[in-house]
Amino acid sequence: QVQVVESGGGLVQAGGSLRLSCAYSGTTVGSSTMAWYRQAPGKQREFVAHVTSGGTTDYADSVEDRFTVSRHNGKNTMWLEMNSLKPEDTAVYYCKLSSPWLTRAIWGQGTQVTVVWGQGTQVTVSS
Repeated sequence: QVQVVESGGGLVQAGGSLRLSCAYSGTTVGSSTMAWYRQAPGKQREFVAHVTSGGTTDYADSVEDRFTVSRHNGKNTMWLEMNSLKPEDTAVYYCKLSSPWLTRAIWGQGTQVTVVWGQGTQVTVSS
C-alpha cells in the first residue's frame, strides 16, 4: 500500500521560516512528480510547487520568490523550504505523489502551517 506522509508544519511568526517534508513508501516508481498543495479555511485547494524525479520545478506565482522545493529520489522524500512567511500562507499543506506507474495520484493527510503576526514593538517619538 502506497503511503504519503507530510511533516514539519507548525506555528511561526510572519517573516519566519519553516521546512516541510514529504516521504512516500510502499512503491517504487520509475518517474514521478511530487507536489505541494495547500488549502486555507473556506478556500479551495491550490497548487504551491512541484518537482519531478528529473529535478524540474514549478511554483505558484504567490510563493515563487520565497519557497524552494527539492527532493531526494533515493530517499523518496521531498522538502519545501518556506521563507518570509506571511499570514496568508496559513493553510493545511498537502503532498501529492503522481506517476505513470500509479493508477491514481496519492495524497497525504496534510500538515498545518499557521503564520501569525508578532506582538509588535512600541515606538514613541517625542519632540
